[in-house]
Amino acid sequence: MSNKTADDARLLHEDQAEHSIRAFGQLTKVWLRSPDRGNARWLLFFLLALTVAQVLIQIRLNLWNRDFFNALETRDGTAFRHQIMVFLIYAALSMGVAVYQLYVKQLTQLRWREWLTRHLTEAWLREGRHYQLEMAGSTDNPDQRISEDVRISTDLALDFGVGIINSLMMLAAFIGILWTVSGSLQFAMAGHDFDIPGYMVWAALLYALLGTFLTWLVGRPMVRLNVERTAAEADFRFGLNRARESGEGIALIRGEADERRGLASLFKQVKGTWRGLMRSQRNLMWLTSAYGTLAMIFPTIVASPAYFAGAITLGGLMQIGAAFGQVQGALNWFVDNFGLIAQWRSAVQRVITFRDVIEELDTLIDDPNQPTIEVHETQDEKLVLNNLEVAFSNGTTVIADASAEIQAGERVLIKGESGTGKSTLFRAIGGLWPWGAGEIRTPPRKDMMFMPQRPYLPLGSLRTAVAYPAGVDAFDDAAMVEALKKVGLERLGKQLDEEERWDRVLSLGEQQRLAFARLLLHQPRWIFMDEATAALDEANQDAMMKLVLDELPEAALISIGHRPGLAAFHTRSLDLLRAEGGAKLSRPTKRIAKRQWPRAMAHAAKEARAQRRAFRRAKPAQ
Repeated sequence: MSNKTADDARLLHEDQAEHSIRAFGQLTKVWLRSPDRGNARWLLFFLLALTVAQVLIQIRLNLWNRDFFNALETRDGTAFRHQIMVFLIYAALSMGVAVYQLYVKQLTQLRWREWLTRHLTEAWLREGRHYQLEMAGSTDNPDQRISEDVRISTDLALDFGVGIINSLMMLAAFIGILWTVSGSLQFAMAGHDFDIPGYMVWAALLYALLGTFLTWLVGRPMVRLNVERTAAEADFRFGLNRARESGEGIALIRGEADERRGLASLFKQVKGTWRGLMRSQRNLMWLTSAYGTLAMIFPTIVASPAYFAGAITLGGLMQIGAAFGQVQGALNWFVDNFGLIAQWRSAVQRVITFRDVIEELDTLIDDPNQPTIEVHETQDEKLVLNNLEVAFSNGTTVIADASAEIQAGERVLIKGESGTGKSTLFRAIGGLWPWGAGEIRTPPRKDMMFMPQRPYLPLGSLRTAVAYPAGVDAFDDAAMVEALKKVGLERLGKQLDEEERWDRVLSLGEQQRLAFARLLLHQPRWIFMDEATAALDEANQDAMMKLVLDELPEAALISIGHRPGLAAFHTRSLDLLRAEGGAKLSRPTKRIAKRQWPRAMAHAAKEARAQRRAFRRAKPAQ
């Protein structure tokens, strides 16, 4: 990479980091002004009050330091015992303030994290944004951004805020003390006499400025390296989770070796980013270690001429050393926290990038000047596709100029070759797929229910999975047991309150039948099935479809499927035909009159049985 390219990349990264910090500051203001902020302002007020109290205690202890060592120097036993009692009192106060300062700070961090997590989760899990972001490939690992990066962003931000306030107050207080007790430094040079008042203050400032500059210079790459490390760790963890979730498929085809190679490649990226970060931290550690070690004797060396000249007592020398240490600690805040600052900036950048991508997607979908699929929910009992064009997120057209109208109560089968966009069309109808153009007018969303090929079973009890997306109290036990019985899962009726990973306990066919039980409970007026019976044998498929017709005779049914037997359960079909520039939606085939449905279904079922018998007779003996 050329120097110019590297410099451009560095400047771009720094611009992104600055934008992220500004945006995070604006987000913090939103939190403090938000109606759902809770008692955040009071917590911050208490935290500030405790910080001020701790600084005042430290000022008093500095004065105690002088009196204590003076008592030692004069061998005054009474004064020595008195100073011991004074110390115990202030030490107890300091411990009490420190304990509650920590508690209030952690409580504030928790409230802040809770608020930010809730708002990001609401934005992510709203109107299919989580799915759209995944399809567009806009951000990686949203789970880590919401869980880990939000925690780091809020926790360290409050730590830094408290640390900076504490450092500024300590600096203001102890600079005055240090200026007063250090006196003036008088010396002659080149025939001129010089007098530097409060010279220990200038020594502390110069020492801290030099350390801060060197720390920034040496540790600057750590921000970029932390961003890369976090992304690599997230990718590696995702790979591990994916291998765990797909354990059965990997084991059956003996794909462990390939998975190991993939995970090794992901960990190689983790290792590479960590090695870069370790080198940067090693260089910074050389500097901070030398800087901190020298600071232990630096004030004593600088103040020793005044002590040997008799201008200050031992107590004064100790007070100067303590005050110098407090001033130095305040000025060294940047040096001491540089590594954490780099980690915080990387986490903030990931959080803000995640939020920005969601907002950009919202803007794209809501912008009337941007060509997207317009989905309008109406009170009409019909589904209308009007000049619909469906595309991928990269602009490639999948379905071109589709128009159709489906009335309430109709049963329509959508057919087409694999890759012609049948499932994508369903996603567009469900409002999940904004890429494309044209208009979709749907019946009320509350009357619609979608059944994908792999049903979603939430974590928790079986009762939760059966009632989903309604709450567990929406249906009584008798209704759930009856629905499970009708779909051939009566054995599960006694397990409603058992908590399992039901998506693993149940086979895919059982999961699909459970989805039909869910359908019977919710009784929607519009049913959309996307290969919802693909894991069932033909007999079970026919039973489930007949169950839908019997239990929900007035409901509209729009489904995708490839098996010939499905046609018997629909009144007409729409075909997606592959064509250059995007699949075309064929004109509807001839409708079957309602009075002919039973005859048509019986005829189709008879043909299907005859085909199965012929297949079995033709199958060679094993």
